[in-house]
Amino acid sequence: MIPANRLPAQPVRWQQLWRESVTDPRELLALLGLAERAGELLPAADTGFALRVPRGFVARMRHGDADDPLLRQVLPQAAELGEVPGFTRDAVGDLAARSANGVLHKYEGRALLVATGSCAVHCRYCFRRHFPYADDTAAANRWSEAVGHLRADRSIGEVILSGGDPLSLSTGKLAELGDALATIPHVRRLRIHTRLPIVLPERVDTDFHRWLAALPLQRVVVLHANHPAEIDAGVDAACARLRDAGATLLNQAVLLRGVNDDVDVLAGLSERSFAAGVLPYYLHQLDRVAGAAHFEVPDARAQALVDALRRRLPGYLVPRLVREVAGEPSKTPL
Repeated sequence: MIPANRLPAQPVRWQQLWRESVTDPRELLALLGLAERAGELLPAADTGFALRVPRGFVARMRHGDADDPLLRQVLPQAAELGEVPGFTRDAVGDLAARSANGVLHKYEGRALLVATGSCAVHCRYCFRRHFPYADDTAAANRWSEAVGHLRADRSIGEVILSGGDPLSLSTGKLAELGDALATIPHVRRLRIHTRLPIVLPERVDTDFHRWLAALPLQRVVVLHANHPAEIDAGVDAACARLRDAGATLLNQAVLLRGVNDDVDVLAGLSERSFAAGVLPYYLHQLDRVAGAAHFEVPDARAQALVDALRRRLPGYLVPRLVREVAGEPSKTPL
């Protein structure tokens, strides 16, 4: 028998790391050496959108820097409380696109499943921060209504898993959906939109890898990183496991004032993503959701940034600058 003090350390399960996430803004500031600035940095009233951020993501933030680009994405701000014309609770027309419980059908050939309202990190610019998750998630009743809709519509060749974050669900719950999709002949591809491999890379564990590798569909995983500092060795390892499971990896970012509205940062994000085996895909103009107006970058500035990227990077590292417009049949290039 191996002595107890010689046993290999067991990896911490992702669920435990999730439970240990920081949910108190004052604790977050204290961890970063900013406790004395809490009165200045935090809003005086509740924004209605709770803080949540894994401690591993906090560890990538710069200590003592209130303008750290990772911190800016998660820390509640007073600017969220103001009403700004043109910024609404349903910025991209999700509610009008509902076709079944948790199913959004906006674009030809593909349907999106709002799998869950849970997410490991609450991004302050989230376009679904006001979505009625309690009433409308695809995973309810073992995916029955959502799968029925997919089975009945033979035009759907691709299923997009979104949320919240679909990887907040257990692998067993995802396997229920995978088993059902495998019985629908016209569904060829599963696309998973997720931020968890970035903010909580431990989620890509052995069970998830085994499930994804065995899935009898083409697999695309669209990650969401906005700044090169978000990608560390743990994210590299998670991406390697996803690729090993047969997934094509893409990254989509949101252009955010004070976070990544800088050509050096965007170029660094493309290079760092590609070094992790992830191809830049979209650079989204901000969805005009209520509470996020302070992140908006003017279109002219956004276009100038992408023009500068084209001069600096090979074409395959330049993401497409787009906006989602409610009711349009595709993303709108800018």
